[in-house]
Amino acid sequence: MKYGVVAIVGRVNVGKSTLFNRLVGKRMAIVEGEPGVTRDRVYALCEWQGNLFSLIDTGGMFPPFLDSITEQVMKQVEQAIKEADLILFVVDVVDGLTVSEEEIAEKLRKENKPVIIAANKCDVKRKRWTISEAELNSLGGEEVIYISALKGEGIGELLDKIISYLPEEAPPIPREDQIKIAIVGAPNVGKSSLLNAILQEERVIVDKTPGTTRDTIDTPFQWMERDFLLIDTAGIKRKSKLQSLIEYFALVRSLKAIQRADVAFLILDASFGVRRGDKRVAGYIQDAYRACVIVANKWDLIREGHRKKVKREFIKLVRTEMPFLDYAPVVFTSALKEEGIYDLLNKSLEVYQNFTAQLPIEEVTSILKEAVEKHPATEGRKFLKLYQVEGAGVKPPTFNLYVNVPSLADDAYLRYLENSLRQRFPLEGSPMKLLLRKRKKVPLKLKEKML
Repeated sequence: MKYGVVAIVGRVNVGKSTLFNRLVGKRMAIVEGEPGVTRDRVYALCEWQGNLFSLIDTGGMFPPFLDSITEQVMKQVEQAIKEADLILFVVDVVDGLTVSEEEIAEKLRKENKPVIIAANKCDVKRKRWTISEAELNSLGGEEVIYISALKGEGIGELLDKIISYLPEEAPPIPREDQIKIAIVGAPNVGKSSLLNAILQEERVIVDKTPGTTRDTIDTPFQWMERDFLLIDTAGIKRKSKLQSLIEYFALVRSLKAIQRADVAFLILDASFGVRRGDKRVAGYIQDAYRACVIVANKWDLIREGHRKKVKREFIKLVRTEMPFLDYAPVVFTSALKEEGIYDLLNKSLEVYQNFTAQLPIEEVTSILKEAVEKHPATEGRKFLKLYQVEGAGVKPPTFNLYVNVPSLADDAYLRYLENSLRQRFPLEGSPMKLLLRKRKKVPLKLKEKML
């Protein structure tokens, strides 16, 4: 089996992300008509005829103007090229070659790595092409493959060529107990900075401008002999505040990131306290039943002499504003100064252990039955009766509660039962799921046999 790393490069708006999604087989990178949508490196694992390769989508190279963000985009592309065993250089046959393509070709020649030229948008009628075969050959690639990323034309041939250039080596296979962590929060609270601080590298673009991150960025890494997958996400805004289709897609991907994570790092700005947007994101985590660590970031902005008092007040504020996440620990960090990073990772291991805990069902049953008998839910002359409890899985710890009338127990009562369990099993950072079920009636004949 072959395995390698393949980077997709090219100038802005030539269809790199469309090709990335086509090769991956699903929509992972955001695709829009607006140039410069992709900024960070986006990774995915691809399989073709029993071979694997990591595919990297990148932002546009050599844009017509430079600012702080586009400069960082270029750094991200350069890093992807360094990691890659093979380069896919995407060009647009309709728009033709520009000065940017010449600069990219010159840079790739210096890297001394195999390059495949992917001549994209070949579904457009030939008379509209503004590029010649000689011009494509002048770019210096080993192969020129004509494709349509949008229509899927030529993709099979391209995949065959990709595999032919990959080295013969086994891929790094993550262990089954990989811990998936979604880094989520409102815009501009330091999510990408925190990811970079954890990884000790500039894995994603960081800028003071809110909304810098657009895609969800998956990054595997190892710490304390455990496999992690860090998922950086775009800042989550209210739907009414979204200003473009790109921002809408970014929101959808952030919410999906929470769903597929084991643990969510809810990032707050310690210098601002708790804002409405923070509570909104916390609600998404609660609704998804994900484990949670509340991260008070930008702790370096708090003066040394005031930190002890501010910490007490901040935790009190979090508990007041987010009572539904009272089980989530609060960790104070500074991504800029790389403070509190080890504490955060240690806490994530503890929280994940609680998220996957299998509690003794006999003890759980005893605690819940005692709680129901002590304070039964009532409606008129009806009283809630708990007959049986069974385990229904982990991530989070989940239990089926078989009762006489499930409708008697509202959310507040379920909260009471959960708190009764937490007195014995605190499960810091992990939610619990209690599911009320109508007791199954046993047929009389079967009951007689059982007796």
